[in-house]
Amino acid sequence: MSSARALLGPDGPLARAFGAYEHRPGQLAMAEAVERALAEDRILFCEAGTGTGKTLAYLVPALASGRKVVVSTARKALQEQIVLRDVPLIERLLGLRCDALLVKGLGNYLCLRRFDELRRAVAADTPVTGVAPPRAFGPRTAARGPELRAALAEVERWAAETETGDVSELALLEESHPVWREVVSGSDTRIGSSCAHFAACHVTTLRRRAEQARLIVCNHHLLFADLALKQDSPAGVLPAYDAVVLDEAHTALDVATSFFGIEVASGRVERMVVDAERAFTGGRSAGDRRAGATAAGREPSAPHALLGRVASEAQKLFAALGSAATQEGRSPLEPQHWPVGPHHALDDALEALVHLAELEPGAALAALGARVQRLRQDLAELASARGARVAWVERRGHGIAAGASPIDVGPWLRDRLFGRTGAAILTSATLGVDGDFSHARRSLGLDTPVATPVDELCLPPAFDYAERALLYTPTDLPEVTAPEFLAAAAARVAALLDLTGGGAFVLCTSQRVMRALAAALGAGGREVLVQGQAPKRALLERFRAHGDAVLVATMSFWEGVDVPGRALRLVAIDRIPFAVPTDPLVRARSELLREQGLDPFAHDALPQAAIVLKQGFGRLLRTRDDYGIVAVLDRRIRTRGYGHKLLQSLPPAERATEWDEVEAFWRRFEPARAVARPR
Repeated sequence: MSSARALLGPDGPLARAFGAYEHRPGQLAMAEAVERALAEDRILFCEAGTGTGKTLAYLVPALASGRKVVVSTARKALQEQIVLRDVPLIERLLGLRCDALLVKGLGNYLCLRRFDELRRAVAADTPVTGVAPPRAFGPRTAARGPELRAALAEVERWAAETETGDVSELALLEESHPVWREVVSGSDTRIGSSCAHFAACHVTTLRRRAEQARLIVCNHHLLFADLALKQDSPAGVLPAYDAVVLDEAHTALDVATSFFGIEVASGRVERMVVDAERAFTGGRSAGDRRAGATAAGREPSAPHALLGRVASEAQKLFAALGSAATQEGRSPLEPQHWPVGPHHALDDALEALVHLAELEPGAALAALGARVQRLRQDLAELASARGARVAWVERRGHGIAAGASPIDVGPWLRDRLFGRTGAAILTSATLGVDGDFSHARRSLGLDTPVATPVDELCLPPAFDYAERALLYTPTDLPEVTAPEFLAAAAARVAALLDLTGGGAFVLCTSQRVMRALAAALGAGGREVLVQGQAPKRALLERFRAHGDAVLVATMSFWEGVDVPGRALRLVAIDRIPFAVPTDPLVRARSELLREQGLDPFAHDALPQAAIVLKQGFGRLLRTRDDYGIVAVLDRRIRTRGYGHKLLQSLPPAERATEWDEVEAFWRRFEPARAVARPR
């Protein structure tokens, strides 16, 4: 096969196909490094910013290598871009046979069995909720009545036509619509070969196709699920592969921590209760239900009564856990906070539910029994979480979640991923700190010598930040801990909005700050969008369409959000995004570093903040024609000794601390507005 340089270089087929093709030295450097890693079974860390063309830089050598490669990313949007745009381009222009397949998590595919059970339950008007008092766990799992019937009718029409079962195909229903939770697949609900729908199952068909594909695109969670399953047996979620590419690799640590931890949320129990009632009633005909026919002579009302008991005991458990959620985000769940009595009462009810499911024939009820047993096991592990795991509890809207997270997943990743995969390429726009990958290597288990050689490559920015971006770091604002900071920050953001005419992301480090800034900025009559008032995708569509809007948000908008063009020309950041020191997982990791003789601030808090800050900065320039201002309102970036490290890690934009410098920069791109000098 041709080399990556021959295919992507200035004289290659890509350049010949496009008259205005732009030669990208960074893309070629990355492609050659990936090519070497694949050929020699090496590990590669590569930081490549927006505009580098990194997807082609790893896809072309991966496909040219002839090896079976898994590409794992954090976002669906990137997965779909690779399969729907980048791979067809490579096939058409470079003549490479790709055989690419997008494999999503089970929750993205229609489960024919659950869909059939819901249809029958709705047609028979069988109650599938009501086993818990209103708001026992939070909002209802799904809307009932006419709304459910209308959504189900849309799903039914689509189900008759779809070849993949991928719910994203049905654009009429948002992926967050409640009906999807009741009809999609999941690790808790799959039955396997005993299912009556197994032959036509979309997930089964997908796995057969994956065996034949040369390039598999998935998300990090699915990749880790596959590695976990293969720990005990050769069978996994994915077929065997020769190499792996982790794009958006800066998220791998958080995903691995979540995956290898335990979490029991109130919504999980509610969904189980809803599915359980349907499993007990949906498998019988309407005539059997009217006659009260049951298996093993049980009373027809027994499941409903028992599920009501499960719901009631779960409500008591989560109410008790909620009293330990004393701060925004995760709170420590100390042993003395564990509600022993409510846990035992719920476990007794769950054990009775398992026995009741065993009395009746059918794969659906067998799967339910296994699902309830897993819930019991997770609760038991939560009750005794110690040592290598740290327990926590968190409020989520109206619900409660409790979990136990591993303090260090590095050894597991080193053993199961990097120690068993031929080649591994880890890439992101924010993987290192000022060209140093030591934080990423340590957190992913590669800070100690491994058998596989490790290479590092930090590419220069592809955009002209020095000419087209300004980093404004005022030093005249109060300290972020001062009571007057929020009012001063709102006034400074308002002045920036007057200068740019809007088109801004205001990125906040907490819900409290987000709400306060949104209220202050909205009082001026501006179009202010706030995270949570609509689904993320809808907010972004409104923001792009408006052109001059202001979006105030927290961490979910700091990364993975792409708004090219003038619609986004200002990014304001309230403070340096240090992790919350009272977060139980942060505290546990800090203690582990101290035991290893390392300074937690220097080796974890500071580099992690630098990476998140660089992600927020990265929202600004998405194309070579973009321009704008990034304002960091936290004076510590200029007044504290560690601020230099943070500034050095950011793109080389023009720097300013005074308002006159900000105005002068803006006049280079747009006519000056009459803006009062901020106080």
